[in-house]
Amino acid sequence: MTTTTTFRTSSSSAATAAAAAGTTTCSRRPSRRCRRNSSPRTRRRLISFSSETKAALADQQPSQSSSAAKKTSSPLSYELVQGALVKYTVEEKKGPHPPTCVFLHGILGSRRNLLSFAKRMAEEMPSWQFLLVDLRCHGQTNTESTESGERRFGEDSVESAARDVIETLQSLKFYPHMLVGHSFGGKVAMSMVHQFSQGERNKVLPRPVQVWVLDTVPGDAWARTGDHPKDTINFVRTLDTPFASRKHLVDSLTGAGFTIEGAQWMTTNLKPAKDGNKGELDWVFDLDGIKDMYSSYEATNLWPMLETQPKGLEVDFVRAERSAFVWAEEDVNRLLNTGARIHFLENSSHWVHIDNPNSLLNIMKPSFESFNRRR
Repeated sequence: MTTTTTFRTSSSSAATAAAAAGTTTCSRRPSRRCRRNSSPRTRRRLISFSSETKAALADQQPSQSSSAAKKTSSPLSYELVQGALVKYTVEEKKGPHPPTCVFLHGILGSRRNLLSFAKRMAEEMPSWQFLLVDLRCHGQTNTESTESGERRFGEDSVESAARDVIETLQSLKFYPHMLVGHSFGGKVAMSMVHQFSQGERNKVLPRPVQVWVLDTVPGDAWARTGDHPKDTINFVRTLDTPFASRKHLVDSLTGAGFTIEGAQWMTTNLKPAKDGNKGELDWVFDLDGIKDMYSSYEATNLWPMLETQPKGLEVDFVRAERSAFVWAEEDVNRLLNTGARIHFLENSSHWVHIDNPNSLLNIMKPSFESFNRRR
């Protein structure tokens, strides 16, 4: 059994951990009580979703809550999934610190994309805890910073996103033992390691860190199969909001030549419009900031970090059989020469944690077991 506690953003809230396998969700405002959201509109399907989108939508729904809000100083909205053997609590800061794994989502995503997989990991590794964050401009982090009028520090870039995660870990007094980044999140993870080692003598990490990079490469080599994120971002920025329905967004995207799967996926990033009519929807993210973040992703070159990596770092890449990226032979050899390992995941597109979670878990599990033996 696992416990999941949801915390929301910057001057955000914390809640007591729920009962086994429960999820506690609290508002960032201390005066607002947590409440269950199970309205028919939340559950209604307006279009026929693919299996991948159904899985994503299931994890996107607000969770039950029952606890009053408390303030924390975390700059990012986050969720903490703890295995059954973890005794530590964020609220009381009691008990031994468990090993911590951080999950980082991709561009145009949110922390809840990876929630189901994190719960699976917690069941398999019950002594671990798994921290999932909404990166800047995304999800609850963006929603609540917009509501409060808080301004983001620095440029909207891979480096700034990595710094936000580090500051969130510092506010929680967690040191990550594992970093797992999907797509854009993979570069954020690598940038975090680069920042960890800055100023360290002889580039030695304070503690060993294992990085898992899920279906992305250190440079930019997006294959022309499916919807390119840059094209998606540029197009949706031209659309007027709010949307009358999810179907309205799907029709707009598919009418412009985007795939039905990509269009359905984008509907997971909608929320009830604040000032719209009943049933109207708006984005949960800041599209202008995301545009800058993706430009930074394309420009950020992390080969130098990998080729002069700090001591104490281990890096594993997962390459999907139907990857969104071009894995050139010279790049594969270059990665192997850095000491990194590359794992091939069969029967999977870019969405590795949705398409083939069982095999992905089997690939990653030995690294957690190895860490447990070294403790």
